[in-house]
Amino acid sequence: MKKIAIITARGGSKRIPKKNIKPFLGKPIIAYAIETALRSKIFDEVMVSTDDQEIAKIAKEYGANVPFMRSAKNSDDFAGTVDVLEEVVEQYKEVGQTFDLGCCIYPTAPFVTTELLEKGFKLMLEKNLETVFPVLQFSFPIQRAIKINSTNKIEMFNPEHFNSRSQDLEPAFHDTGMFYWFNMDVLKSKKRMWTDNTAVIILSELEAHDIDTLEDWRIAEFKYKILHQL
Repeated sequence: MKKIAIITARGGSKRIPKKNIKPFLGKPIIAYAIETALRSKIFDEVMVSTDDQEIAKIAKEYGANVPFMRSAKNSDDFAGTVDVLEEVVEQYKEVGQTFDLGCCIYPTAPFVTTELLEKGFKLMLEKNLETVFPVLQFSFPIQRAIKINSTNKIEMFNPEHFNSRSQDLEPAFHDTGMFYWFNMDVLKSKKRMWTDNTAVIILSELEAHDIDTLEDWRIAEFKYKILHQL
């Protein structure tokens, strides 16, 4: 069974310039994903898909392969993860390389660990799953979420839960934006990152942090220091 780690790192970050190679506690943030994938020794290939020469150079310095550059079509703001993964798989196929399982690891995922990658891989095999990814539980019940309407007043998304106690409501979870294990045949046929045959790994609040803003970046560094006792 052949396995590939695909780290998706385009160059056109808008909210945080050069986000994928910005130093995170002294090291390009993409280096964490690369080094963890290599250290896990799970994969037959660890590659970075990018349209940016600077990202490609840094990726190679940390041990990843960059056998081809990403197309312009899949480097704009509208290209989805599945589009990028399909392109990578097709490019490898053209040079005679095929894989049974893939793991899409995001470049801004410094919290990824070899243990998490191994846990996802084992789940895929033991449960015969199509995809696996890590999640966090929402800290507050989403059933009691509120919105601000057109008159600048509040409304509940689910007013039927106005008097519901938090502890009586079903927990809800969200994607951590860290990684996805996926079956190659399923990716090709269903073109989705999760299906009705997907399982998740539940993480603690300290084990992940989605990074979209500079404030997120500072919080993530703070959490990483606590987690690793730096």
